[in-house]
Amino acid sequence: MSRKKEEKSNGASFEESLEELETIVEALENDSLSLADMISRYERGSHLLSSCDSFLKSAKLRLEKLAIREENEIVLASDPELCQVQPTATPSNDHDDDSISLF
Repeated sequence: MSRKKEEKSNGASFEESLEELETIVEALENDSLSLADMISRYERGSHLLSSCDSFLKSAKLRLEKLAIREENEIVLASDPELCQVQPTATPSNDHDDDSISLF
């Protein structure tokens, strides 16, 4: 899934979600909210935290895959013999067609 699609599926970009999460934390720390508002914001913050965490895990996995790909390309570029397909050995046909070999 492309980054744009990930952002749209969550309704907001990672940066927007993180900014909203920081705003919620500040509001919860001020103690000026009613209990119902605190619970509502806590639930929203929990959802945003989960969303941000999923995005970061996905980004980490994508970066690890890129690093492995780059590492493999460097190894292959440094040793061109690794890119060549080795011919397989063909069995010798030293026996008569009439004979049967079990081994």
